[in-house]
Amino acid sequence: MAKKKNNSPVTEHSLIIPAPSTPQPITETIEKNYMPYVMSVIISRAIPEIDGLKPSHRKLLYTMYKMGLLTGGRTKSANVVGQTMKLNPHGDAAIYETMVRLTRGHAALLHPLVDSKGSFGKQYSSDMKYAASRYTEVKLDGICHEIFSGIDKDAVDMIDNYDGTMKEPVLLPTTFPNVLVTPNTGIAVGMASNICSFNLAEVCDGAIALLRNPKTGVDKLLDLIKAPDFSGGGLIIYDRAQMKKIYETGQGSVRIRSRYKYDKDENCIDILQIPYSTSIEAILDSIAALVKEGKIKEISDFRDEIDLNGFKLTLDLKKGTDPDKLMAKLFKLTPLEDSFKCNFNVLINSAPRQLGVLDILKEWITFRTECVRRELRFDLQKKKDRLHLIMALGKVLLDIDKAVRIIRKAETDEQVIPDLMNGFEIDQIQAEYIANIKLRNLNKKYILNCIQEMESLKNDIAEIEETLADELKLRAKIAGQLAEIKKKYGKPRQSQLLFADDIEDAEEEIEEVENFPVRLILTKEGYFKKITHQSLQGSARIGKDEQKMKDGDEIRQEFDAENKDNLLIFTDQAQVYRVAVADFEATKVSAMGDFLNNTLKMDKDEHPVYMRVQNSYPEGENMVFVFANGKGLRTPIVGYETKGNRKKLTNAYSSNSPLVGIFHEVEKKPFEIMLVSSMERAIVIKTSLIPIMSTRYSHGVSLMTLSKREKAVVSATDNFTTVYGDPKGYRKYKIPAVGVSLNEKNVEGTQLSMDDKI
Repeated sequence: MAKKKNNSPVTEHSLIIPAPSTPQPITETIEKNYMPYVMSVIISRAIPEIDGLKPSHRKLLYTMYKMGLLTGGRTKSANVVGQTMKLNPHGDAAIYETMVRLTRGHAALLHPLVDSKGSFGKQYSSDMKYAASRYTEVKLDGICHEIFSGIDKDAVDMIDNYDGTMKEPVLLPTTFPNVLVTPNTGIAVGMASNICSFNLAEVCDGAIALLRNPKTGVDKLLDLIKAPDFSGGGLIIYDRAQMKKIYETGQGSVRIRSRYKYDKDENCIDILQIPYSTSIEAILDSIAALVKEGKIKEISDFRDEIDLNGFKLTLDLKKGTDPDKLMAKLFKLTPLEDSFKCNFNVLINSAPRQLGVLDILKEWITFRTECVRRELRFDLQKKKDRLHLIMALGKVLLDIDKAVRIIRKAETDEQVIPDLMNGFEIDQIQAEYIANIKLRNLNKKYILNCIQEMESLKNDIAEIEETLADELKLRAKIAGQLAEIKKKYGKPRQSQLLFADDIEDAEEEIEEVENFPVRLILTKEGYFKKITHQSLQGSARIGKDEQKMKDGDEIRQEFDAENKDNLLIFTDQAQVYRVAVADFEATKVSAMGDFLNNTLKMDKDEHPVYMRVQNSYPEGENMVFVFANGKGLRTPIVGYETKGNRKKLTNAYSSNSPLVGIFHEVEKKPFEIMLVSSMERAIVIKTSLIPIMSTRYSHGVSLMTLSKREKAVVSATDNFTTVYGDPKGYRKYKIPAVGVSLNEKNVEGTQLSMDDKI
């Protein structure tokens, strides 16, 4: 009998249809499947805790501590990475990248936690890569003595690692507010954290002030911790109100400007520090784009001159260039001035909280107080245990001969301990200690030292118990530690303050635009042409006066203007664009022109319907709009004036009904417009009858009353006499008005006039 092959096709009889699964409510799916993942990312990966470290940082540093790298020499990074995998199973690449950021060589931290040797890239460069872990060497930096202080005295809780083979700390007992000194960025699920670094000495001063007076407010804290301090330096543009918001809420933005110097001999600008939030590649790309577009013409060359002496970006200037004015322009147009967006999310007792600087310091003080309390309890117990032994030794020293007799009479080693316990009324631990003392130690000096140690232990125990019972003494002890840390590790600020009031706004140099007469043309398909009169005359001489357009396209507007004029271009999507005529290149009659939808980056299916020259926005000038539903309005032209250089203005008019007519009117010179309905009924009214609405996007008022059979107003024009003849029969003096039927004579006249033009 032939065996059935495993790769035989599935037939209709062999097809197994699985039973339909039970539907699971989305709420249950989120609760059981999604939320555990979310919380895992938030708590175990992305958000730093009050010690200023994420789990990946903590596991790495603790591994290095257990390897003896706090006091010993450097070891290969690959060795550290391999050992760290006992605590962090996420892979060697992730561990090494974590280490790189903490190193002195990478220059990302004000106070690096890892002393390094070799190439570790640079924080300010995205292209400068770090060497492989087998080439570089590391050890813990000296400041890590303060990170691990007390960890062997039960200062923090210890938990099992992922496979239960060893212990690791839940937090590290940092003796200073590392959470504010070490910058940290993390993106979790549904939240993120972006904590900038502050100057260690200033942070210590702020924490000491809070320890001495818990009611210290934000204003006092701002005097002590002036602003963030970045490892890359730069100038912080200081805004006290914005800084106060960050200190109170943990949210806000800090503007950082590059530091530079001008070399007069070489006629070049040397940029020596850049914002922490950008990179040299981003700056170079931005400058290159500006030079290519012709927006920056003062630079003849620019290059990266980073070497062993540090960061330097050089800009060679053209003769006669003002370096300060150029830099003011570059600050505005490039990342040479950038912002650091603060978002201080920190885990407090495994729960994410957004805290300001003041609240972070308060939480750190609470955490640190408990660490110190646990250290003191540990020391207290050790001293009590030692005193317990010394007290037994004191009893024995009163009668050494008795102790010797008891030991000599004991028949076995096991009998010595019970006999000593009974002979001197001491417990087993004390008896073990006595039995292990060598005879050579039972001399006069040894006895005197034991008596002195007993007194010292009693004093130490009393002092520790007094400190534990007094909150003020605990806080004073922490303040003393902070003062020592400031003295030992404090550094001057890297980022200097530049007050916003001292910055002179760069006056934009308006390029001298050549002025000459031009003909402007807008077509129904949205093409725009700017043609010089010289070009028009040249085309006429050679018999090419017809405008080139797409098949089916026609001219919507055509008028003369000047190259220095500004335009308002209205679209069918209730938007208006402000552009300069000079922004467009002059073209020829034989060219299609610019497609405005692309040039002005209009929305999809948006088309220009009207343009006009608008160099100023005087009172007494209005825009007149007529809609398909028979309504209309006038709105003052001043409503389209905007501050700054806004190119696009939304809600230019109401989008409640399609636009069928748009006009410009001077109040002192009203004019007539004709509205024609879908049933060929018309009215002629003066623009002065239409009410002025101060709100641009008002729906307007009824101008023409439409019957049930009339679908809409289909056209509105101010040039109607050549088409419809004498408007006498259609003229209305009140609104809304009922339309009058267009007579046959008008229609015939229209046809004749159009034939005549042909």
